[in-house]
Amino acid sequence: MFTGLIEDLGKVIDISVSLKGAELVVETKLSDIKIGDSVAVNGACLTVTEIRGNKYSFDVSPETLKRTNLGLLKRGDYVNLERALKVGDRLGGHIVQGHVDFTSKIKALKFLGEHYELVIEIPNNWVSYIVEKGSIAIDGISLTVNYIRNNSAYINIIPHTYERTNLRFRKNGDWVNVETDIIGKYVINYLNTSRKKENILEEFLKW
Repeated sequence: MFTGLIEDLGKVIDISVSLKGAELVVETKLSDIKIGDSVAVNGACLTVTEIRGNKYSFDVSPETLKRTNLGLLKRGDYVNLERALKVGDRLGGHIVQGHVDFTSKIKALKFLGEHYELVIEIPNNWVSYIVEKGSIAIDGISLTVNYIRNNSAYINIIPHTYERTNLRFRKNGDWVNVETDIIGKYVINYLNTSRKKENILEEFLKW
C-alpha cells in the first residue's frame, strides 16, 4: 500500500518491451530498498528484481503494460517513485494500492496564479468513481479533484507537487496513470451487487 506522496523522481536507464512484458531499470537516490520490495513507479506497484548500486530493475507484466503508461517510457524519462508504506507511518495522502485503473490523456496543464490546473479525460465507465473534492492518484500522486465537467476532471496542483514530481515534464496529450479511490470502488460494487440481487428477487417473485 502507498500514500501517493512521491519520494523521488527516478530516471529511466533502460526499458526493454516484448510480448512477455518488460524489464525496467530506474536510477534513484532512494535507499532502504531490497530485492522483493514493492515500489510504486508512476503509481504502478512493481517488485524489485535486481539491484546494481543505485539502479533498480523491475519486471513489468503484460497486464501492467496494457493498463498503464509504463510501456511508453523511454530512456531518460523521469518517473514518480514511492516506497511501500510502513506500518505506523503517517498516511499523509490517501490509500493508494498501486493498481492503475486506466490511463488518461492530459487535456490541459496550465499555470493559474500561484498554482497549476490539471485537466484529464475520464472514460464514461469511470465517471461515477470520481467525485468532486475526492481523492485520485495521477501517476501515483495523491491529488484532490476540484470539480468534474463533461467527462473531464479538473485538479489543483500546488507548486511543491509540480516541482517535485514528473508533472513538470508533462504536456498536453501525454498519457497519465489514474487510480480511483478504493473506498469508492467498494461502495459502488456493493450497490451494484445489491441491485442485481433485488432484480433477481423481483424476477423470481413474478413466477
